[in-house]
Amino acid sequence: MVGLTVLAAVGGAVLAGIGFSGSYNALKDLGFRHSFGDFSYAFPVGVDAGIVALYAMDLHLIRKGAPAPWLRLLAHGFTAATIYFNAASAGPLLKDPTGTLMHAAIPIMFVASVEAGRRLVVRITRIEAGHQSDGVPLHRWILAPVRTPRMYRQMRLYRIPSYARAVELAQERIVYRVMLEREYGKKLKDVPSDLLLPVTMEEFGLSVDEALALPQQAEERARLRAERKAAFEAEAALRDEARAAEVQISTLRTAGRVEAAAYEVGAETATAKAHAHARTVAAGREAEAAERFDHAEEELKAAAAEQEAADARLRAAETDQAAAETEQAAAETRLRTAETESLAAAKESATASDLEAAQDARLHAAETAKRAAETEEAAAEKAKRKAEAERDIADAKRAQAEHEEAEGTARQRAAETRERAAEAELRAVEAEDAAKLTPAARATRRVARMILAAGGNPEAVTLQSIADTLDVSLATASGRRTEAAELLASGYPHTLTA
Repeated sequence: MVGLTVLAAVGGAVLAGIGFSGSYNALKDLGFRHSFGDFSYAFPVGVDAGIVALYAMDLHLIRKGAPAPWLRLLAHGFTAATIYFNAASAGPLLKDPTGTLMHAAIPIMFVASVEAGRRLVVRITRIEAGHQSDGVPLHRWILAPVRTPRMYRQMRLYRIPSYARAVELAQERIVYRVMLEREYGKKLKDVPSDLLLPVTMEEFGLSVDEALALPQQAEERARLRAERKAAFEAEAALRDEARAAEVQISTLRTAGRVEAAAYEVGAETATAKAHAHARTVAAGREAEAAERFDHAEEELKAAAAEQEAADARLRAAETDQAAAETEQAAAETRLRTAETESLAAAKESATASDLEAAQDARLHAAETAKRAAETEEAAAEKAKRKAEAERDIADAKRAQAEHEEAEGTARQRAAETRERAAEAELRAVEAEDAAKLTPAARATRRVARMILAAGGNPEAVTLQSIADTLDVSLATASGRRTEAAELLASGYPHTLTA
């Protein structure tokens, strides 16, 4: 075998060299005759080298398991062309048949050697791939010309790897058909469709076992499809449920946010109303304190007016006293003048009438003294009235000071009361915020605190004041007062600080 291989290789190389040299000269001369010019030297190389290159690429692709049949057909075309060119170089083909055959012999042997090499490579490649043969042998084409094309067609179309495998499949189908005919008759009318599959699928190159396995494979694929469909439907149901759950969760969250916002708005509204009510109560109490202060100022002004009147009376008394003193001084002056005149008259005449005049002078002096005493008494009375007026002024000042002190104390108590009420209202609002009470519950507690501030009697708080405070109708205010009374009866803290 080694010797044959060496001989075939050496002989093929020598034959290729001889054929190439002969073909080169023939094609060069043919090129010059057909006006190729200097290209005639390259034309033979291009044709013969192209044949070798195409066969080499075909063999390489076969070796790699990726055959390209068109490369082989193209190489055969170039081979036929070079044979024709060599034959035509001897002249017209039919004019000199001997010369034509002589020029075509060497290229034919070259093509034969290349084709043999190709067959060897294909054979080795298929053996390495686990296939024993490739193609239908020539003797079958001769001995069975009718059935062989069908077998060849199945091998090529359905990739039956070898001729032996194709024969084995044909034998299996024949045996299986005979078994069916023996059981069901030659016409095979009563054979179930599943059992007829090997006969039906014969043209597709399937074996008996492969054809019989088709129903099971179809059932398995159907089962897999059903399982995939069920899984898909289950996943779709889960996705739908998840989406529905997400929508429900989103709806609940939205509703929760809306409710929380409503509570917040209600709490803010209630807080604002509570603060406004606290400010209103504080303003009312401040107005009451201011009214009391104005009343005290009016009383103070009245006391001041009385003090001014007393001062006026005192000044009048002082004026009267001064007038009396002046009159007394004038009387004393007149008395001294009278006494002086009496003495002068006594010195001038010592008559009896002088005694009578002296007696009159004494009487006049007595009267003057009496009037002076009365004047002194009136002055004392005026002084007494002045002292009383001064005491009244002192009492008025002391009363004013006490009133101012009481007013300051009242203001301080009112401020402390307002502060305690505001703190109590704020604590109540904070407690309601912490308890997250509804606006209705907040309003009821607010009315309860109004009742507590009014002394605990629900009737002491008018419906109009409740309606104004809560900004509601009188009917709603009546309901709130009733609920507040029930809340107080159930143990609601009975102090604002609670």
